[in-house]
Amino acid sequence: MKIGFIGLGIMGKPMAKNLRAAGYELLVHDIVAGPVDELVAAGAAKADSAREVAEQSDCVITMLPNSPEVEEVILGENGVLEGVRDGSIVVDMSSIAPLVSQRVGEKLKAKGAEFLDAPVSGGEPKAVDGTLAIMVGGDEAVFNKLEPILLKMGASAVLCGEIGSGNVTKLANQIVVALNISAVSEAMVLATKAGVDPEKVFNAIKGGLAGSTVMNAKMPMILDRNFNPGFRIELHIKDLQNALDTAHEIGVPVPLTGEVMEFMQALKVQGKEKNDHGGLVQFFEGLAGVEVHRKA
Repeated sequence: MKIGFIGLGIMGKPMAKNLRAAGYELLVHDIVAGPVDELVAAGAAKADSAREVAEQSDCVITMLPNSPEVEEVILGENGVLEGVRDGSIVVDMSSIAPLVSQRVGEKLKAKGAEFLDAPVSGGEPKAVDGTLAIMVGGDEAVFNKLEPILLKMGASAVLCGEIGSGNVTKLANQIVVALNISAVSEAMVLATKAGVDPEKVFNAIKGGLAGSTVMNAKMPMILDRNFNPGFRIELHIKDLQNALDTAHEIGVPVPLTGEVMEFMQALKVQGKEKNDHGGLVQFFEGLAGVEVHRKA
């Protein structure tokens, strides 16, 4: 199967590299030349447009920033829809609004193509090592056909329901992650202000009920004051906005999500939007006047 990959950003580039390393014939496209050149050096072919990718691929994968970019690349002028072939499959792995996924799926179906929405969780480190968690919406037969490809980019791929279900699942994931980081941050600021070593607190509680994958991933970064992005605050803001919009459209109050959104917006105002989302601790540090860090 020849795979087309559109969107070679912080997540898409390592995901595409993993597909190429697995031996798949790959055709790539991005508006930035550098990542395309890297993939070409790894053996991929280059396409000049999304339409060209679709014309020459059995499966087209997109990994883009948000809903408007997905609509432009797939439905817009010179986009995937114009070049897609009958029977081909389009997999959007971006994190976008579920209703947009459904609209894109309907347009592609009218052209005879199949569609999956398959957002991911795990950030850049797991994109690099191919251990992403992939949440999928779409037809089961299409999912079964594409699962081996998805598992070259992720450690798990779970079919969650019809088209749009993948992105609903991703929104739920992002709510849990954001609230978890907030809870860890608030707790460690409390410990620090009380004069207790936050690293010792982390080691004491990580094996109990308070332990989590989020805490294990983010606490060492916080202690080292390492806010280099694996997943940027501005991207989490985007996801929480999609969560808020979707929740309000279907009549679900999400008060905690709204609160964490404001914490992140405050950091954005301070120019910290490109920090890793573990940098959320800085909001709580600012309130308490302390800094959580590793003891010398």
